[in-house]
Amino acid sequence: MITLTLLHPLKSVAVQKWNFEPNSVIRIGRANDNDVVLYSAVVSRHHLEIRPRGDDWALVNLGSNGTFINGKKINKVLVKDGMIIRLASSGPKIKITLSQEVESDTSKQGQQSKRQPLTSKDISKETVMN
Repeated sequence: MITLTLLHPLKSVAVQKWNFEPNSVIRIGRANDNDVVLYSAVVSRHHLEIRPRGDDWALVNLGSNGTFINGKKINKVLVKDGMIIRLASSGPKIKITLSQEVESDTSKQGQQSKRQPLTSKDISKETVMN
């Protein structure tokens, strides 16, 4: 399972989280047809994709404003657990968490749908960013 956490722009605390199943292509951008929709002027309509690649995930930049890791613009990179990406040089930050899901009789997480918000407070896939 892969978890994306939108971080507060000033405090680096979680604002919203999304869970995705392995083998799902995750699309992030401003357009409503993305899996994660972020309304920010610096986020492209189709900004980036996170794609399964064997046992790993690959992050592929699609946006004209770029995707950054530690201030460095990237085009394609393997995802590492705990990495923080930034959409555009001054845009939203997203933390990526990878987990090895161990299925047991009492725990079958993530089987209801591809996309699962972790909080009941905001079940929308859309987030407004200023």
